[in-house]
Amino acid sequence: MGFNQVSELFDEVDEEVRREQLKKLWEQYSLYIIAAAILIVAAVGGWRGYQYLEAKKAAEAGDAFNRAVELSEQNKHADAETAFADLAAKAPYGYRLLARFHQAGEAAARDPQAAAKLFDDLAADGSIGAEFQALARVRAGGLLVDSATYADMTRRLEADTAPEATFRHAARELLALSAYRANDTASARKWVDMMAMDAETPPSLRSRAEALQALLPPVAKS
Repeated sequence: MGFNQVSELFDEVDEEVRREQLKKLWEQYSLYIIAAAILIVAAVGGWRGYQYLEAKKAAEAGDAFNRAVELSEQNKHADAETAFADLAAKAPYGYRLLARFHQAGEAAARDPQAAAKLFDDLAADGSIGAEFQALARVRAGGLLVDSATYADMTRRLEADTAPEATFRHAARELLALSAYRANDTASARKWVDMMAMDAETPPSLRSRAEALQALLPPVAKS
């Protein structure tokens, strides 16, 4: 028997041994293997189904959101408010958050105080993130600037006037207007000066600050 024949014989023996081992393994663990395969297939199918349902919900919410925006653009504010309120209750998170802001904005057309309360609810909701909370505070302040006291406006917005605050420019302007309305010229001048000294104050706000500054009495000379 030549070397090649011996090698082939050993290969055949090894193959037979491997087949026998696999057969024993299959007999011992076949149920577990089949169960694992079924679980994998089920998990993949379930994930695909979840993805499909989530995409379907997002698409439906997007269509409903666009219809609500169209109602608002047609000045059908009551209908738009109802549509946004429905989205705020049922839509996926992103659309739900946008709908809450729009719902409050639409409510302002019929009841500024009620709209401010909706913005206050957003401002108190830590789950939406600090910047959205700040935006809600400023939106509420804008609705209340003609009715709230300067002390209340300061309580609401002073933290948002800090140098790095995202909506500091709007918060400063609202506090300047509130102080002017309360005949607190010193406080009004403080906020106007802060707007003037901030190089990042938008041009439109800077112009309004200059107009308000012109209405303030001159600083008394010592």
